[in-house]
Amino acid sequence: MSPSKREREYARRRYDKWQEKLTTRVETRRRRRRIGLTLSAVLALLAVTGGIVVLVNRDSEGTDEAASQTPSASASASDTASPSATSTEPNPCPTPSVKPPAEPLSFDKAPAKSTAQGKAWKVTMTTSCGPVVMQLDGAAAPQAVASTVFLSQKKFYDGTPCHRLTTQGIFVLQCGDPTGKGTGGPGFSYGPIENAPKNNTYPAGTIAMARQGGDGKSMGSQFFLVYKESRIPSDDAGGYTIMGKITEGLDIVQKIADGGASGASGDGAPNRPISIVSTAVAAG
Repeated sequence: MSPSKREREYARRRYDKWQEKLTTRVETRRRRRRIGLTLSAVLALLAVTGGIVVLVNRDSEGTDEAASQTPSASASASDTASPSATSTEPNPCPTPSVKPPAEPLSFDKAPAKSTAQGKAWKVTMTTSCGPVVMQLDGAAAPQAVASTVFLSQKKFYDGTPCHRLTTQGIFVLQCGDPTGKGTGGPGFSYGPIENAPKNNTYPAGTIAMARQGGDGKSMGSQFFLVYKESRIPSDDAGGYTIMGKITEGLDIVQKIADGGASGASGDGAPNRPISIVSTAVAAG
């Protein structure tokens, strides 16, 4: 059953609030980096003229372009408050043993959509809790599918955590950020939005691309898996690109959802961590 009108409005307000927080965070990082670079230059000059050696601490999160490409359907795992309701059952999934790459892969531009156009693709995503099989529709969303297939073939997703779970209003598990913080990407972004539902309804099993709020050209590597039918309000840019569906392993996503989210109002890092171990791609 779709959430009530109140729940939809609440979800939309959460998006807007999160986007405001993200914008402030990115600007803060940029300001810190500018200050850090200025201080570094001054200290370097002093080192040359005065014979001193100084180590300058840089902003640990940097100011990558990917930070400005964070989807509106994205939340940082560090933004946690009171936990949401969780299952009392033991965690059925093992703790992930894989780690995100120390230096995530980065690419100059998105692959040509012609590489996936008109084709169907099977992507088997082996996770720390079992395999999730995805059927991607290159006819309906050629650019999104071309990008996801390309990144999967390049092993971009290997070792990456699914960093965000929502359990109220909308019901999705978000993955695809190599940093695990909700601010990472593949180095490129693309648009426009493809194959968004006209009724804003995303059935259980839907695989869709995350993006920035109000920006239809900010899709990158982050995607979300819908484990329960969700009605996600559109913004000025439209809805969210649906690129396929889960054909096997939806129960795995549900297991993660049953553990609840660590953030306020059921929105944050999953209490039951899950990571992508590897991906395999096949045509058809």
